Amino acid sequence: MKAVVYDHTDQLPTVREVPDPVCPPDGVVVAVRATGVCRSDWHAWRGHDPVALPHIPGHEFAGVVDEVGAGVTRWSVGDRVTAPFVCGCGRCEYCARGEQQVCPHQTQPGFTGPGSFAERVAIDAADVNLVALPDALDFATAASLGCRFATAFRALSVHGRVGPGDWLVVHGCGGVGLSAVMIGAALGARVVAIDVSAAALALASDLGAAAVIDASRDDDVAASVVALTDGGAHVSIDALGRPETAVASVRCLRRRGRHVQVGLLLGADATSPLPMDRVIARELELHGSHGMAAHEYPAMLALIEDGTLAPHRLIGARLGLDDAGAALAAMGGPAAAPGITIIALPG
Repeated sequence: MKAVVYDHTDQLPTVREVPDPVCPPDGVVVAVRATGVCRSDWHAWRGHDPVALPHIPGHEFAGVVDEVGAGVTRWSVGDRVTAPFVCGCGRCEYCARGEQQVCPHQTQPGFTGPGSFAERVAIDAADVNLVALPDALDFATAASLGCRFATAFRALSVHGRVGPGDWLVVHGCGGVGLSAVMIGAALGARVVAIDVSAAALALASDLGAAAVIDASRDDDVAASVVALTDGGAHVSIDALGRPETAVASVRCLRRRGRHVQVGLLLGADATSPLPMDRVIARELELHGSHGMAAHEYPAMLALIEDGTLAPHRLIGARLGLDDAGAALAAMGGPAAAPGITIIALPG
């Protein structure tokens, strides 16, 4: 099959012929129809999140079941599916509680093994990890859900507990940040979007943000949020993953507020200092959010089907497999276009 591969970190990935994936006994092989280009893939490519080399990136995908393992009971060849970027083992105590997103034996296409920048990708434990796609949901939109949109949905609905009238602040308006803006507005929150890109902030406004802050022109984003929201945010999410955005997210909260960390803090940034004096004095909540298990998708899909959520509006560029390597390398710089980049494959 054709796949996008890199042999060394920071080496431009190229398209080449590689062996087809082997179908796991409890899993499936999916013929990929669309896959997203995510900053998490970029972190692995840069070496911030080590992967075995040579490597095929990609963890947000949608497609059609092409091969089924002997132990699979719920899926058949031809089924239209997607999957979370975290696949649980289906056997441990966490999976038994429906918490596949923190399974200690998890697999992640594009990280623990070959990913979806390819014509086919293997998925383990298919009976607990695959998600059936509604007939009306196109593959490109479905591919945008698996990491950024689903992560934002669970971060806000489960950890953030965002409700009508709450002030929600979103630090960073890339794919997951813009997803959070759309979802927060749909849940009735008053959303403040923060970024350095005028184009990203304009799209955030179109998606429902009540206010925007250009961080490139603001020396104290947290103070600006507190003034704008008359005391601070009820919920704040760091959707970028930098020490300064994590600190600003905590500092901009009102008393008893909730910070949710979604953007990855890796390497030296993994131990970034946070203002714990404020956390204690104001009884703030700090949460990490790591994707969403497959069994939790129906609530999100229902809101997409009834038009409450419109993730297709988040799709920016649509490219072919030959352009995937360059698109991945470009994730470290300013986005050519705001939103989520999708790689489409024929089929």
